[in-house]
Amino acid sequence: MPLDRPLLPLNSLGLPKAPADTRVVVAMSGGVDSSVVAAMLAEEGYDVVGVTLQLYDHGAALAKKGACCAGRDIHDARRVAETMGFPHYVLDYENIFRDAVIDEFADAYLAGATPVPCIRCNERVKFKDLLATAKDLDADCMATGHYIQRKLGAAGPELHRAADPARDQSYFLFSTTPDQLAYLRFPLGHLASKAETRALAARYGLPVADKPDSQDICFVPDGNYAAVIEKLRPGAADPGEIVDLAGNVIGAHRGVIHYTIGQRRGLGIGGMGDPLYVVKLDPAARRVVVGPKEALATTRVPLREVNWLGDVPMTAQAEWLVEVKVRSTRPPRAAILRPLSATEAEVELLDPEEGVSPGQACVFYAPEGSRVLGGGWIWKGR
Repeated sequence: MPLDRPLLPLNSLGLPKAPADTRVVVAMSGGVDSSVVAAMLAEEGYDVVGVTLQLYDHGAALAKKGACCAGRDIHDARRVAETMGFPHYVLDYENIFRDAVIDEFADAYLAGATPVPCIRCNERVKFKDLLATAKDLDADCMATGHYIQRKLGAAGPELHRAADPARDQSYFLFSTTPDQLAYLRFPLGHLASKAETRALAARYGLPVADKPDSQDICFVPDGNYAAVIEKLRPGAADPGEIVDLAGNVIGAHRGVIHYTIGQRRGLGIGGMGDPLYVVKLDPAARRVVVGPKEALATTRVPLREVNWLGDVPMTAQAEWLVEVKVRSTRPPRAAILRPLSATEAEVELLDPEEGVSPGQACVFYAPEGSRVLGGGWIWKGR
């Protein structure tokens, strides 16, 4: 009877193989974060393959700064690969990106929602199609430059917030599934600050060491959502009425797509006494409804397309005490999560939150510690 072969010790990616025998596809945006991940793994001796996605006509975006997927970013990713001596490929995902992300972004705005396309891109493009491509390349895992942590728990891999709260990207990764999490790696999640990342980039001699962080959504130049939507959906910026909570017309607007829930500036209705905020959008009637700040407060958040990352099914309990974020910039708040099905739920905020908007995500966290329990998409409810 043959003896069992001794298991190799786990490498830094948690795999029982020597780094040289471990192929890692690194999703490279051309920014400093993913570049450092690729360089770090290459220096450790891994079989690194860099992949950058062309998500739209990058020729038209060459002059645009501050976005993650423009043509110069493809060039920067290639230069990093050349510096560190690993292969780099550019994949044309333009059609996939348009169908999976951009079209829904435009339609969501037209429906009066405030979408988060970066979540959909992670969910439908990077962690689906690109991940499948990584497997086709016989990679053992795929690594990204996201600031989030993957930890092994009693029931398998868990998602945790980044060590640096200021850089944590868990809000944008709540829809990562357990199967995806088993294959993904996030080597920067444990770093204490972005300064550490830039110091590593300088140590590796990367040409992007001082490159500014991306700010805008990659396909929205200068943050001008309305211009992009109007180009995609001609006629989307038709003007209409601004009304108060009683339905009285108090002004005119230049298109519902220019407004978001909670907005106060730029309404053009000064001299009305107390400040007024956008509390509802009615695209069908081309109306923007405004009211006092207290009209924004809500404790009820209906969710659908819930992705649950707990150790037992979400429906195993009638209620879960959690913390939630209803916007990426908001701190977590105490809440009660009530499952309605495996993919629908309602969240009751223990303290009212202002500006909860359909189209945004509501992300669940364990009340103690750093674990991410999943999340869902906010909608108007039944």
